[in-house]
Formats: sequence, C-alpha cells, structure tokens
Amino acid sequence: MDRTREVTRLLRAWRDGDEEALNALLPVVHEELRRIAQRCLRNERKNHSVQATALVNEAFLRLVDVRHVNWQNRAHFLALSARLMRRVLVDLARARLADKRGGGSIRVALDESVAAREPDTDVARLDDALESLAAIDPRKARVVELRFFGGLSAEETATALDISSKTVMRDWEFARAWLQRELTRGVAS
Repeated sequence: MDRTREVTRLLRAWRDGDEEALNALLPVVHEELRRIAQRCLRNERKNHSVQATALVNEAFLRLVDVRHVNWQNRAHFLALSARLMRRVLVDLARARLADKRGGGSIRVALDESVAAREPDTDVARLDDALESLAAIDPRKARVVELRFFGGLSAEETATALDISSKTVMRDWEFARAWLQRELTRGVAS
C-alpha cells in the first residue's frame, strides 16, 4: 500500500475510534509535519526559541484534541496540521506582542516562494489580514494558509480544497495582491 493510502486508512481508522491508528499514524507523517514546521519557522526571527520538533508536537497535541473530523485524505490532514501550526505561531506572536507592546514581533514576507521568504512582515498582522480575507473569500484565505503556512504545492492545495490547480493559482495571485495591499496600508513609504 502506498504512503498516501496508508495515511488515509489510518486517519479514517482513527476517526472511527481506533486509538492504535493514531499511534501508527504519527511515525508515518512525522517527517512531513517536520517539513511543514520548518517552512513555518523560516519566517521566524533568528533567535526564536521554538524548534520544528516542538512546533510539530504542539500542533499534534492540538490535533489530538480535535474531535469528529471527517478525514478525507493525507492532504486534508496536512492542511489541518498546517492550520494548527499557524495558530501556534500566531498565538506565540500575540503573546510576545502583548508582553513587549510591539517589540520582538515575528516577521514574515508574503512571497510566492516559500523558500525565498525573508522575515519582514509581522505574522500577527498577516493573520489579521488573512482573517479579513477569509470574511470576504474563505477559499482564497485557505489557499494562502495551505501554500504559505503549510508549504503545500498548488496540486496538494487543489486536492485538499477539491478545486483545480488553475483555480488555486488564480486564488493565490489574487490573495497575495490583496494581502500585500492590506499589509502596506497605512505604512509610510
């Protein structure tokens, strides 16, 4: 059985109450989750205290608490995992902002290439802008979340959202421009 089908089988078994399926699932998806976490952490300041393994563990703990998810497949699982990692990082950023009133905030760039990101936009502001986009167009916000935070390819994002890759790319381009405008609004040039 290939890896994708094995993950889907384990997710469905876990959904149906098989706790052993969860124990079998973690080793199968751990490296993929670490890669997602490493992509997310590329946005962090250089001296950030969270490591990829800790981010995976925190997201997984939150995932275990999620009940009654109708797991579709591996892409659905990775998409939800990416969302949870985003929430962990945003929660950390907001806590730091509250502690320091703006000092030490996490910075990320909204760039098409996950690997080319440079730390220059506050992740808390990005999250606020993404929430505003979600109020207008939830699918476009999900595309950004999956591609930017999750590091999923256009094809993986299309599978997770059950849309075409071309639609993903159109949504991605629109959302990037919209978010860039929102993030630069009110910033002195």
